[in-house]
Amino acid sequence: MTSPGKSVAGSNKDSLYSSLYTYPRCIDIAIICGDYSRQVHHEFPEEITRMRDQYGRWVTAMAVITVGLLLFMMTATTKAADYRAPQTADGNPDLNGIWQTINTANWDIEPHPAGPGMVRELGAIAAVPAGLGIVDGGSIPYRPEARAQRDENFANRLELDPEIKCYLPGVPRATYMPFPFQIIQSTQHIMIIHEYAGAVRTIYMENHTEPPAPSWMGWSNGVWDGETLVVDTKGFNDQTWFDRAGNFHSDALHVIERFTPRSADTLMYEVTIEDPNVFTRPWTMSMPLYRRVEPNVEILEFRCVEFVEDLIYGHLRKQSNNPGQ
Repeated sequence: MTSPGKSVAGSNKDSLYSSLYTYPRCIDIAIICGDYSRQVHHEFPEEITRMRDQYGRWVTAMAVITVGLLLFMMTATTKAADYRAPQTADGNPDLNGIWQTINTANWDIEPHPAGPGMVRELGAIAAVPAGLGIVDGGSIPYRPEARAQRDENFANRLELDPEIKCYLPGVPRATYMPFPFQIIQSTQHIMIIHEYAGAVRTIYMENHTEPPAPSWMGWSNGVWDGETLVVDTKGFNDQTWFDRAGNFHSDALHVIERFTPRSADTLMYEVTIEDPNVFTRPWTMSMPLYRRVEPNVEILEFRCVEFVEDLIYGHLRKQSNNPGQ
């Protein structure tokens, strides 16, 4: 191989290309490579010109592709921002339909790798899929003592996760569980019917009142903010989790949800979480919701109570004195 500062006279084209790839900057930076670049230009002018033309075409092509992608992303973003949903008779966006998330937030709302499940014998069937998380900024701002409680919840999740016992999932967890839900919209109320455990939410659009008592799903009042349905929910008990990873709240939880149509078949779902007993500040989650568009799609039954009766109440079963019965 020819070295910088030595003559390249008599070298063939293969040795030229080898030299150029070994010293790619020598074509243009004579101050670094001495006379080498001038020798190459003098002895192989056609090859140098052709290589520069090829490089120029490659740079142009990459620039065109990059600009095209940027324009596509800007157009898609603009279309989502400019989208206006069909309206109901009262002039508000029509959110009626069956919706579902596509993410792994029910396993862990924070970013997480794939991992083993809670029951070793179930192997890959119960393994945890990896996820990018839905928490804006990546991490939840726990108070130190609350983070320790979250870690304890995770370590004992097989016994403590309310989902295992088919308790109502709470808000916002019900939205991103791996089950669909249906929005039924009227002027005075908006109903959200979940497939999981038959959970039902009523959002009061008129005659807003304070929660009458703590409950699993809270008490929801709603208003329209232009194209966005804003739902303010309070009155929770402290028995629900945000996911299977032990992320939790107290009975001081305050949830503000925003449902915004972004296309004919997607909604943007944004959630603000406040709970001064557990978190150092309010924090947010966001994700798209997708319309289920299969023919004859409907909410089916997942009455999980009957699946956990023996788990919860089996120890109360009267034991027979005759082992054969």
